[in-house]
Amino acid sequence: MAEQRAQHEQGSRDVAAVVFDLGGVLIDWDPRHLYRKIFSEEAEMEHFLTEVFSSDWNEQADGGRPTAEITAELCALHPEKRPLIEAYYDRFPEMMKGAIDGTVSVVERLHEKGLPLFVLSNFSAETFPHARRRFAFFERFSGMVISGEVGMKKPESRIYDLLTERYGLTRAETLFIDDRRDNAAAARQAGWQALHFTSPDLLTDDLTRLGLLD
Repeated sequence: MAEQRAQHEQGSRDVAAVVFDLGGVLIDWDPRHLYRKIFSEEAEMEHFLTEVFSSDWNEQADGGRPTAEITAELCALHPEKRPLIEAYYDRFPEMMKGAIDGTVSVVERLHEKGLPLFVLSNFSAETFPHARRRFAFFERFSGMVISGEVGMKKPESRIYDLLTERYGLTRAETLFIDDRRDNAAAARQAGWQALHFTSPDLLTDDLTRLGLLD
């Protein structure tokens, strides 16, 4: 916790808006939630998710590449694994185990205080609607930038610029919450404040220390 607090010293500045990541912060998303239903052996599943359908491929979808192209290319490379590859996007909703309730509670408390809330997430434009329909917490947000919809993704600086400009935010008064250190670091480079998310409890502690929660 001491390390995390040290990273947040810049948070003493005023905060006028809070921006949340989705996967790993508000949504418990992991391909393993699906593939544990398919594979009987953990090692085989891990091999598939690192050597066949690695996160690099899904990041291409996050950047705007059509999922059909990704699936077709992977099936051509690994024809013997076609059913496993096709399951990735055909059964994408099963990768979302549910909302991370502790973080949703934080969103509700910030919303009750009238603080403007936004989403900045790496997410395919094709799969994001599954999440948008499923989770009621989206109603609490004043705006969103979804990487697959705009053809750029974190930690590229221009996606932070886009959200800032689209919603008229003041960089120094914008606080970003993300579970990836590189994305949080890029937000700081863009002039925002940032918290590296590790758990809802630590996030609550940080926001209380910043004066955003009682």
